[in-house]
Amino acid sequence: MESNTLNRIVTRYITGFAPHAVLSVLLIAAFIMMNAAAQNSALFGRLYSILLLVNILGVVLLIALILLNLFHFAEQYRAQVIGTRLTLRLLIMFVVLAVVPVSVVFSFSIQALNRGIDNWFDVRIERALDDALLLGRTALDAQRQDLVKIAQEIAIELETLPVRRKIGTVPSEFSLLNALREQYNITELTLYTQDRKILASSSEANLEAGTLVPARPSDAMIAQVRQGLTYANLDAISKSGLRLRVVVPVPGRDVGAPIRVLQVLQALPPRYAKLGESVQSAFAEYEKLVYLRGPLKFGFTLTLSLIALLTLLIAVWAAIFFARRLAAPIRELAEATHAVAQGDYQKQIPVTSQDEIGILVESFNDMTRRIHRAQLQSKRSQQEAEIQRAYLETVLGHLSSGVLTFNQRLLLRTHNPAAGQILGTDLRAGERKSLGWLAENYPSLQPMIEAVEQAAAAGQEEWQSQIQLLINKHRRVLLLRGTSLPSWREKRGGYVVVFDDITALIQAQRDAAWGEVARRMAHEIKNPLTPIQLSAERIRHKFLRQVTEEDRLTLDRATRTIIEQVDSLKSMVNDFSEYARSAQMQSRPVDVNDLVRDVVELYKNARGTAKGVVPLHGASKNGRGKASRAVTTKLDLDTDLPQIPADPGRLRQVLHNLLLNSRDALAATAKPVILLGTRVVGKNDHRFIEMTVQDNGPGFPEALLARLYEPYVTHKEKGTGLGLAIVKRIVEEHGGTIRAYNLKDGGACVVIRFPVSAATTGLAEPPTTAKSAQGENKT
Repeated sequence: MESNTLNRIVTRYITGFAPHAVLSVLLIAAFIMMNAAAQNSALFGRLYSILLLVNILGVVLLIALILLNLFHFAEQYRAQVIGTRLTLRLLIMFVVLAVVPVSVVFSFSIQALNRGIDNWFDVRIERALDDALLLGRTALDAQRQDLVKIAQEIAIELETLPVRRKIGTVPSEFSLLNALREQYNITELTLYTQDRKILASSSEANLEAGTLVPARPSDAMIAQVRQGLTYANLDAISKSGLRLRVVVPVPGRDVGAPIRVLQVLQALPPRYAKLGESVQSAFAEYEKLVYLRGPLKFGFTLTLSLIALLTLLIAVWAAIFFARRLAAPIRELAEATHAVAQGDYQKQIPVTSQDEIGILVESFNDMTRRIHRAQLQSKRSQQEAEIQRAYLETVLGHLSSGVLTFNQRLLLRTHNPAAGQILGTDLRAGERKSLGWLAENYPSLQPMIEAVEQAAAAGQEEWQSQIQLLINKHRRVLLLRGTSLPSWREKRGGYVVVFDDITALIQAQRDAAWGEVARRMAHEIKNPLTPIQLSAERIRHKFLRQVTEEDRLTLDRATRTIIEQVDSLKSMVNDFSEYARSAQMQSRPVDVNDLVRDVVELYKNARGTAKGVVPLHGASKNGRGKASRAVTTKLDLDTDLPQIPADPGRLRQVLHNLLLNSRDALAATAKPVILLGTRVVGKNDHRFIEMTVQDNGPGFPEALLARLYEPYVTHKEKGTGLGLAIVKRIVEEHGGTIRAYNLKDGGACVVIRFPVSAATTGLAEPPTTAKSAQGENKT
């Protein structure tokens, strides 16, 4: 924390106004003193160097401070601090406005300074001396080229001479060299081998060969000639003499002959040397005269350059300072605007001036105050809307009716959980989808979609319709009610559809109607059955022995048929009475496993209906008078089964009806098997006892699966179709559920669930047998 505070203080001091202003004033004073020292030769020698060093150190320090400011600004720019982009644009603008004029003035000042100092001297003399030197060099170059040309011509003439290894063997060579020297007016001609050995020589000093040793060419000259090049240069003979030296190759005519070397020396007239020395000495004297012009130019140029640099640095520092100063209110305004964008509507900016920026800041403060008041009002309205929305969502979430809303293009917008439960579909995938998409992906909803489309096409404000859907192979009856939503901005507001599953209601109404029919039928049919049976028995008892033998057989068969049919009608009437009578249960804790064992035990070695049991189809045989084949009954009972409160007599009736139904279904099966099982499903307070009865017969007809529990629904030739209807009624009287379906591998399965009451959970006795009671009986 302390280090951060110290860094902020140091940064504020470095980027502040005071250090730059003090340093700039000191540098300007030092430059004034240095300028005075430069004009006064007495002070120039003593103080100029010291003042120059002081000014350079001051400029370096000022550059360091500016660089620190720029580095700090670069960090802010990389961090995307608000206002840095505007500051950068202002900084660039101020620097350009400062650098361009100073650079122009500096350029013209340097030119004027150099021109003024040059005017102090006779520039034409310097130019004349330069021209004289150039003229002398040009003349010497011309003579050298001429001498090179002469040497090459002499070398061509010497090609005809035979190659020799020793000097003086052929006097004609000396004569030829002398003749050539005199012909071309050459000071000296010498012919050498490649090893710098003299073959012949001729000079003005002595016409006899070998009396004077000529100046041999150097190894570098010989190497250059071996490469086929020509060497030409100016040599100094003595303090006052000059000569030209040219060395050229002389090839032989014969193949494989060694190359000879010809050296030509031409002495220049003494006046050339004198004129050269005169020009050179005059130029040296002039150079001495202009020697002081360079330091003077350098001094004034350095001073002017340092002043221009100081001006630029002060301008850059001023640009940085004023750019920040001008961008500060805008930066504060931008930061405040960002804060408002983030939701801080209480942001206020201090007003530091009364100019246009101050007016803008005051307007911003007034705007934030108004926005803050509007925000408070909006929050209150939003809270009220959220409360209303939560209330509506709670109502819709706990509403038993399904609710669907569609926009004006009939796209599904919202739905409540009950809608998906009733339709047996996850409607979340259909949100924002059209009715066509819903019909394609959920074919079971086609009747409902058609009803909505017809109502929308007809433009009905309110409508109602009843439809039937096949959901998960179960028929459901839905009551649809739809209405149009209010329009908004001249656009239709869409539609809302509310629907209820009235399948249970219709079933209850149908059951009540069938119950009333059964009660009336039982009452109307049961009354004449007893007199009919008694009359048949009396006729049989009175006239059976009085008639002839032939009539006796006819009377016996007729009376027996009447009595049997009356018994069959009585059984049917009993089914009607059982279905129509109200529930009068005598509940007590029941062990379902014991109940299953007792009912199965009744069918051991039995071929007909157990005593006191209402059969499923009103017959103890398979409907054709033939005895059922032996059926294998298997048990799979959970020994940890708790007791449940139930009426044991009515539960026995449920088991007898289901077993009789399975036995009748297995009449045509080669190896009939019935499996009865029990187990506990669920957890904690939501536990159920599940009882399963399944067989390996042909199963239920697919066309009757949705109507199995309706009265008088059967696929058999004989039977009332009340068996499963009575079973369903008894199960529902105990608060349970029943479900029937066909097995994949063949056969039918009926699953019944009874809720486990917490009050009877502890009543079950611990099992005395093995963990699972499994058995197999032949019945």
